[in-house]
Amino acid sequence: MRIDIVTVSPELIKSPFEYSIIKRAIDKNFVAVYFHNLRDYALNKYGQIDNTQFGGGAGMVLMIEPIDKCISKLMSERTYDEVIFMTPDAPVLNQHTANTLSLKENILILTGHYKGVDQRVRDKFISKEISIGDYVLSGGELAAAVLCDAIIRLIPGVLGDETSALSDSFQDNLLAPPVYTRPREYKGLKVPEVLLSGNFKKIDDWRHEEALKKTKKLKPGLLDD
Repeated sequence: MRIDIVTVSPELIKSPFEYSIIKRAIDKNFVAVYFHNLRDYALNKYGQIDNTQFGGGAGMVLMIEPIDKCISKLMSERTYDEVIFMTPDAPVLNQHTANTLSLKENILILTGHYKGVDQRVRDKFISKEISIGDYVLSGGELAAAVLCDAIIRLIPGVLGDETSALSDSFQDNLLAPPVYTRPREYKGLKVPEVLLSGNFKKIDDWRHEEALKKTKKLKPGLLDD
C-alpha cells in the first residue's frame, strides 16, 4: 500500500509514523507513506496558499490552485483508489471504513487547515470525506494520522498475531470483552475462574457474553447495525 498525505504542516504529522507498529510496517515495506508540503505549490514567493473567503467572514480558506497543482501532479504519476479529505463535517470514521481502506493499493489524503478548503476542491478531486469526531481541530493532520493508524494495522503481516486485529472492538459490531493478565489475584481482585479453566469453548462463550453486555451498556447503537 502507498499513502500520500498533502498537508500544510508535514512536520506536525510525521512523528506518529516514526514509532511503534506504523514504523515497523513502513520498515518492512508493508506500506509506504509520503508527505507533500502544500507550500511547495504556493502561488508566489511568499508561500501563499490561502486567502480570505468570498462574501466575508472570519478565517482563511485554502485556495484551489496550489491544491490542484499538487494533486494533479500526484495523479499524473499513479492512479489512486481513494482521494480522501479529512474534515469534521464528514461521516465519522468507523471500523468498516478502516477495513475497506486497508484493502486499497494507493490512497491520497488531503488535510484541511484554517477555515477549510475551497469547495471546488471537494467537488473536483475528493472521492471520500472522513471525520474522526464531531469536533474541530486546528488542522486535519492529526486526524489523518488517526486514519492511517486505523488502516495500516489491518494490513496482513503488520501485527505480530494475524488474528489480533480480528478480535478488536467493532470488528463484529461488539466491543471487546474484558482482558486480564498475571497475577491471578491482586489485593483481593481476582481473575474470572473461567479464564483459568482451560476450557476454550467456555472461554469463548464467556467472552462473547461479556462483549455483548459491554456493548449493550456503552454503545447499544452498535447492536442496531
